[in-house]
Amino acid sequence: MDSDVIILAGGLGTRLRPVVREVPKCMASVAGRPFIAWLLDWLRPSGPCRVVLSVGYLRKAVEDWVTANASVYPFEFVFSEEEEPLGTGGGIRLALERCSSDKVLIINGDTFFNVDLPSFMESASGPVSVALKPMRDFDRYGEVVTDGIRITSFREKAFCAEGLINGGVYYVDRVFLRSVMSSLPERFSFEKEVLEPLAGSPEAGLSGVVSDCYFIDIGVPEDYVRASDELPQVAEMMSVAGKAAAYRNVFLDRDGVINRQMVGDYVRRWVDFEFRPGIFDLISRLSGCRILVVTNQRGVGRGVMSEEDLLSIHRRMVGEIEAHGGRIDAVYSCTSADKDDPCRKPGKGMFLRAMEQYPEIVPEGSVMIGDGDADRDFAAACGMDFIRVSPFRNDI
Repeated sequence: MDSDVIILAGGLGTRLRPVVREVPKCMASVAGRPFIAWLLDWLRPSGPCRVVLSVGYLRKAVEDWVTANASVYPFEFVFSEEEEPLGTGGGIRLALERCSSDKVLIINGDTFFNVDLPSFMESASGPVSVALKPMRDFDRYGEVVTDGIRITSFREKAFCAEGLINGGVYYVDRVFLRSVMSSLPERFSFEKEVLEPLAGSPEAGLSGVVSDCYFIDIGVPEDYVRASDELPQVAEMMSVAGKAAAYRNVFLDRDGVINRQMVGDYVRRWVDFEFRPGIFDLISRLSGCRILVVTNQRGVGRGVMSEEDLLSIHRRMVGEIEAHGGRIDAVYSCTSADKDDPCRKPGKGMFLRAMEQYPEIVPEGSVMIGDGDADRDFAAACGMDFIRVSPFRNDI
């Protein structure tokens, strides 16, 4: 990466005090690791760069952990220390003094927004760009208003049925930003004192890049608890995406991979369909591949749901994936109740159907992503590679 990275790691975590004590928010334990470790793992694929950690409150905890684990990452770590709280703006201004690249990436230390960084930085325009997250039915965040690329205003927190929020990831021109902040007081808010005035100035060119990727803010206890369940899933999906992108054809199991499997039952209605955290990001990052779903759906053959029920679920599934920037090229289902039906995985009937529809499919350029032995054996029967993922089920 050609840009330095600033991580705002000095948050007080006041709202987290009931569940997190004596460490700054970025050091809160999430699935057995400090939250900052998940952020650094997300940055890792971007390659070597300087990471400037803006620290203040209980900074020794951050500094000790980063120093002890620095060798794991391809980064040069630098600390920007606040002797007194400077607010997000003051912290950024101080951290910019430790940066040398013309462009700087700035990320919040208490939010995880799984944007594709190369794509975000390539799409950014003007001296300050903000990654924007589409969201529905929210009142915890203010709404960001755009006229396409340009951000025109920031609205106060209020219920919004559908809109964009500030995802806490910024790509800025270092010299421009230092100039804008030079006349501001020692302590100030980056959001209020920098972004909002820039949005009101057509000459400033504050731009927004919409990324409908996984997002979580651990600033409140309920989302902090949720992060421990979801971030490992997201990380696994990104690892799988990196491996699967090398193939021309990607076959996906459904239950347990795309959505939560209902062990001992079937997903009979759309209301029972729960997407796996990170699956939208995985599918959208495989846009260069042909993506096909192959799924055993014996519930239809057993009469517990109809063929139309299944088709309706799949239409909704494909629609939601497309709404999140992904694509499914075809869905193949085996609805037979006969366990020996050649169409049922591990039989290769659904693979043969795919080859009929897409004659260019060959086993050597294909991979199966699944969570069980039937998926593994299906891949072997078809002569393609296999990537196993942890099962996403209601009994785990």
